[in-house]
Amino acid sequence: MLMIGPAGTGKTMLAKALPGILPPMTRHEAIDVTRIWSTVGLISDGESIVRRRPVRAPHHTASAVAIVGGGSIPRPGEVSLAHHGVLFLDELPEFGRGVLETLRQPLEDRTVTVARAHSTARFPAGFMLVAAMNPTARGDLPSPNDTAGLREMERYLGKLSGPLLDRIDIHIEVPRVPFATLRRRAGGATTAELRERVLAARRAQRERQGEQPNAFLTGKQLNTLAAFDGEAERLLGQAMTEMRLSARAYDKIRRIARTIADLGGEEAIGMSHVAEAVQYRLLDRQF
Repeated sequence: MLMIGPAGTGKTMLAKALPGILPPMTRHEAIDVTRIWSTVGLISDGESIVRRRPVRAPHHTASAVAIVGGGSIPRPGEVSLAHHGVLFLDELPEFGRGVLETLRQPLEDRTVTVARAHSTARFPAGFMLVAAMNPTARGDLPSPNDTAGLREMERYLGKLSGPLLDRIDIHIEVPRVPFATLRRRAGGATTAELRERVLAARRAQRERQGEQPNAFLTGKQLNTLAAFDGEAERLLGQAMTEMRLSARAYDKIRRIARTIADLGGEEAIGMSHVAEAVQYRLLDRQF
């Protein structure tokens, strides 16, 4: 997920709150994370196994080796240390272009391969990427009449390559929060309520397709497990044509629509689910 919005709108807060609604790790996942963390000495004294999902947030000055792993003696990087957890990249365009491009393989394959003259090491990298960015380097959102500001926004967003953006499932805008909303003391779902919705959606997925989550469904599996009705299919076809979406984006929209239906407790995927999933391809619409 990539969140785009002016400075101070709560993007970092949302990213930090995300782990609170994720389901607990299974024993198999906990063992995987413990094995990776133990190789770099991250296991705390007296702790035999990692029980909480990892949350890693490297600074934008981190090198490619620090992010994806490597070194003369290959060791896992942040994408592997975030396995079965969250990798949060704040101020995404401020990361080096070469660093960002190294994310393409792990986002696609969920593994990282580090080749050296004497050996090749492969590390797991099944992480959830959560990124945040301002619309411009200054942190503000230019007005529709600010031609120079709009050019600056386009230049700043241009630091992110199309192939990388295509691999990010959800692009959303995080607007400024109105004063009345900030003053409101109640309303909205609590973390506990959202967590229950997530757990219910995961239970529905397990009953339908076993331990494989929606994010890992192949195109062939989606044809069966995420079939659309006629109206939804036509809407998706229209979006694909008008927004010139890739085949990768096509499968991502189907996975997201399947998940939206699961979160709503619905087995059938309808037009509203597809419409919402298409709305999450914000950068595909603008650029």
